[in-house]
Amino acid sequence: MSSLFPALTAGPAGRVALSFGERSLTYGELGAVTGALAARIAGRGRVAVWATPTLETAVAVVAALEAGIAAVPLNPKSGEKELGHILSDSAPSVVLAAPGDELALPLRELERVDVHVRAAGPRPQEQAAEGDPALVVYTSGTTGPPKGAVIPRRAVAHTLDALADAWQWTGEDVLVHGLPLFHVHGLVLGILGPLRRGGSVRHLGRFGTEGVARELNEGATMMFGVPTMYHRIAQALPEDPGLAQALGKARLLVSGSAALPVHDHERITAATGQRVVERYGMTETLMNTSVRADGEARAGTVGVPLPGVELRLVEEDGTPITSYDGETVGEIQVRGPNLFTEYLNRPDATAAAFTADGWFRTGDMAVREADGYVRIVGRKATDLIKSGGYKIGAGEIENALLEHPGVREAAVTGEPDPDLGERIVAWIVPADPQSPPGDEELADHVAARLAPHKRPRRVHHLDALPRNDMGKIMKRALTS
Repeated sequence: MSSLFPALTAGPAGRVALSFGERSLTYGELGAVTGALAARIAGRGRVAVWATPTLETAVAVVAALEAGIAAVPLNPKSGEKELGHILSDSAPSVVLAAPGDELALPLRELERVDVHVRAAGPRPQEQAAEGDPALVVYTSGTTGPPKGAVIPRRAVAHTLDALADAWQWTGEDVLVHGLPLFHVHGLVLGILGPLRRGGSVRHLGRFGTEGVARELNEGATMMFGVPTMYHRIAQALPEDPGLAQALGKARLLVSGSAALPVHDHERITAATGQRVVERYGMTETLMNTSVRADGEARAGTVGVPLPGVELRLVEEDGTPITSYDGETVGEIQVRGPNLFTEYLNRPDATAAAFTADGWFRTGDMAVREADGYVRIVGRKATDLIKSGGYKIGAGEIENALLEHPGVREAAVTGEPDPDLGERIVAWIVPADPQSPPGDEELADHVAARLAPHKRPRRVHHLDALPRNDMGKIMKRALTS
């Protein structure tokens, strides 16, 4: 199989590949350092990577892939119990870490290899096949400990090449982001993506609007972020014309990992003239759909299936929905070379995740337009509300609530109701805690924009919504 990163040996050696603040590596330097580390760990089986937002993490993962072995990225913020489970389940031979990093207790019995970013050495000959594991990424389900999704090299290559087609992504692009490096978004798309194209990535270390503006003003052409980041940008724009001007220079602004509220789309477009592109993926599938750079950036949608990806919606009984009208809600199922191969050591969970004919059950609910555009309405487990005989997606109600000037953040859940089956419950963070909007006012606001049966029946006011490391709202923590 050809290298995942041909630019390491055949690209412009003097071009900067990776920048983390003041620290950077050109392609020539990156090829030398990853070659040295790959030679050191070749044949060692799976390796754990202490995935801090640093140059060392990027070098460690690329070196593992160049050595033809699988990397297991570890979230440094994980608790000891979770880390212990991941280590016992994945059984890495070593842990790769930056010199001086203090590792969590469960890792201290594991052999450690420090990642030195100025080393050099002969590059081992890649022997890996496209079906061999590239990454084992742990993803939390609704019950039980995290499961390790085994992502093959084929899936990494296919997703990054499909996104290059959709986004017209080339080696001339310079990406800026501040995403964590233990998830698919920040690691696969945000680090491996530019390296596969022969382009550059500038990692902010920690997201901030000042850093975004600085890098876009200094030549960055693309930005990746999650909705929380774009929400902060939208809030900052009215008072920061320099930020608006910088964002206006970008070739592409991409949001992912959760739905970007329509209200934030509109505020960013109004201030910058730019439309944020959304895409849809999961740990198990990498990327499935995207708004294309040469297509319509339709706010509230995640675009169309990427090249090579098959996508369908199905009813609760598994019957495929054949007529797409933009209203009928179904579960997304996907099939293609972008899929993971298995949950490590979990044949039962792997079998349950797929249909008999190879479609992956995503658990995400969506509607699809006649022209193929997909709009996610939420997770089957937490965002599909069955109320009064209707199937209602929480996402559209959240978007409607966010259009109210008195609402800063919003989440919607369902709770049991003896009459309706489930009633709609809104959880809001008021724009002004001293003068929050009234419950009836919010219910009427939603009913006027959507339909009367979609209005919230209960409203809770919070100081903040519970979120995970990627900015996703943790709805299971919202209980009356």
